Amino acid sequence: MPSLLLHNYSISVDRMIKESGDRSFPIWLLVNPKYPTDVLNIWNPIMYEIQDKVYRKLHARINSRNIYIKNAVSNIGRVSNTSNATEADNNIALLKKSVSEYQPKLIITFGTITTEFVRRVFDIRPEKGPNYWSTSNLGDEFERSIANFDTTQTNWLPLNRRTMRAATNIKDWEEGKGHYHDIATKIADLFIENKDSLKIWI
Repeated sequence: MPSLLLHNYSISVDRMIKESGDRSFPIWLLVNPKYPTDVLNIWNPIMYEIQDKVYRKLHARINSRNIYIKNAVSNIGRVSNTSNATEADNNIALLKKSVSEYQPKLIITFGTITTEFVRRVFDIRPEKGPNYWSTSNLGDEFERSIANFDTTQTNWLPLNRRTMRAATNIKDWEEGKGHYHDIATKIADLFIENKDSLKIWI
């Protein structure tokens, strides 16, 4: 059963283009195009855990097929790289316009580049640069975002680029699995708490 569910949430890397899903859906995922498998390796295990907890609590399911997935940057390396500043600025402006038009409730990012990218979309100052976003700092920002979640505005939730595939032994694998479970539980709790304000259900 779990393998079937994960298959339903999977997006083939071969079919992954610049964007997929429904822009009007309240949940957006922003992916660094250098790491297209983040959706498969990071988000899918998290989504599976979220669906499991939500179903047990609400007997409802999230319409995960409509989640909007978009490449946040296009081969620009580090956002702060001045040689690519124009392309970065254009991407930031386009995403800012799209967010303003569709007003998603939750934008989820993966890793350092997309984290700093979204900070600039939201004009969050000071600009810290991708090098600032260590695992610890991203974790702290995630916790702040969870604590300050507000369905009347667009929220941003940064995730670490941490995957079970990087594990070299069973202990590392169990630690990665536990990490996914903890993240998923906190996101699921948000969805359950705000179930009447989020139009995300099948």
